[in-house]
Amino acid sequence: MQVDNGVPAGRLGTVEWRKSNHSNPNGECVELAGLSGGQVAVRNSRDPRGPALVYGPAGLAAFLRAAKEGDFDDLVADRGTTGA
Repeated sequence: MQVDNGVPAGRLGTVEWRKSNHSNPNGECVELAGLSGGQVAVRNSRDPRGPALVYGPAGLAAFLRAAKEGDFDDLVADRGTTGA
């Protein structure tokens, strides 16, 4: 499936959105859904009908690797928070 980034999440059809067990209880979460062909959609849980960004498996894998290695830690104001 060819999907343009910023597509309304509702236009992705029936997908199973998932969020981290570490997600913020205030609903400020990032949700992901697997798509056909190994693509993954990402959306903001506060706007479930809003735009979804779609990534290929290699791009998402590179991002997750970098996040696990702490490459983006400086972007988080309070490193003690458990929110997503």
